Amino acid sequence: MSRVKKIIKRMKVKNELVRQIMGEVLGTFVLLLFGCAAAAQVKTSRETKGQFLSVNMAFSVGVMSAMYLSRAVSGAHLNPAVSLSFCVLGDLAWIKLLPYSLAQILGAYLASGLVYLIYHDAIMEFSGGVLTVFGPNETASIFATYPTDVVSMQTSFLDQVVGTAMLMLCILPLNDKRNAPAPEALLPPIVATVVLGISMSMSANCGAAINPARDLGPRLFTFTAGWGIEVFTCYDYFFWIPIVAPMVGGVLGSIIYLVFIQWHLPELEDESESEEFNEQTKVTEHNNKKDEFFHKMSSL
Repeated sequence: MSRVKKIIKRMKVKNELVRQIMGEVLGTFVLLLFGCAAAAQVKTSRETKGQFLSVNMAFSVGVMSAMYLSRAVSGAHLNPAVSLSFCVLGDLAWIKLLPYSLAQILGAYLASGLVYLIYHDAIMEFSGGVLTVFGPNETASIFATYPTDVVSMQTSFLDQVVGTAMLMLCILPLNDKRNAPAPEALLPPIVATVVLGISMSMSANCGAAINPARDLGPRLFTFTAGWGIEVFTCYDYFFWIPIVAPMVGGVLGSIIYLVFIQWHLPELEDESESEEFNEQTKVTEHNNKKDEFFHKMSSL
């Protein structure tokens, strides 16, 4: 066992960013594996083995599992909108935004591929061997999100902005020590419950992606796996909305939390004591300089 431990120790990745990227890839992979697999099960069984709520719950379980898995390594953002918001808040270096986002998209892409392999036979039987985006036997919605026919582009954009803003508005206080933070071990299930609430209340219009990686990764997979360019051109090029709108919504929700809540919270005791100590130190240093000056003058 000692030899095995030595080998494992040598294989340990020392670069922090690489470790964080690995955490985001695997975390997002787990999230999408739960969610897309549930969508495939519900769709291909024609809702005899689950319903729309099953998909919402599976994504929530995926969020919880992924957070427990990778939170200590990368913070378990699992979402470029969350990463962007943390950059704006100063909790993540801007230089890490692109690597985090690409890692999340890659994790989502790989998970979609595995779901396709697991449910390949069922998907082919359901679709008659024709992979389409439209029609009663479409299967593209197993992976990416698409709007309903009656929803306009403006409503879809607003839907995604509001959903992601609610996500950030609800999760930011959970880890804010100046507010009423949740216990560390309970953060994943609480965040999962927030995601479940958003999915259950705001997914009718266009699927409640609220996560560019959750949508773009699977959409890229369907593009390469046989669904074709239609996954990007359908519904008047809807694909850009689950990418751009959540980024806007995440930042908006973060700003709302800062302006309405965080700026008005009481200072922590140690912070106030530290500020008082610093002020007293400055006064003492100033007085010492004055005494030194007068001492020199008197010696003349």
